[in-house]
Amino acid sequence: MNAPLIRPLAAEDRSAWTELWRAYLRFYETELPDHVYDSTFARLLGDDPQDFNGLIAEIDGTPVGLAHYLFHRHGWKIENTCYLQDLFAAPEVRGQGVGGALIEGVYAAADAAGSPSVYWLTQDFNHAARRLYDRVGKLTPFIRYNRP
Repeated sequence: MNAPLIRPLAAEDRSAWTELWRAYLRFYETELPDHVYDSTFARLLGDDPQDFNGLIAEIDGTPVGLAHYLFHRHGWKIENTCYLQDLFAAPEVRGQGVGGALIEGVYAAADAAGSPSVYWLTQDFNHAARRLYDRVGKLTPFIRYNRP
């Protein structure tokens, strides 16, 4: 297998992105209406600094993974921080460096934007992903709460 190529999401990726995004949501036992797909993809390609950014991982020209991230202000820092919201590698390529390459791609984008802080969340029982995250990140003691 060749190393994954990480590149920015492009308009011509819509079909492949939709397949990957649907698979990602199935992993989390979630479905979304089509208009959310339309809105999310438009935001990923938008030029509003509050919008998301997207990366695609390719192996031999085939999209096999995605990452969505955004920059936002932080009350404890002057520079923006980067939130890696979504990360997905197709099941057939897991364990082959796709997830790590996507995270490195987000790190590179954050560095280029002058935002050295990158963070993300995962479920505590997502053991396979956490093995990767323990190698490329630092676990914090924070616990997340949502509005009921």
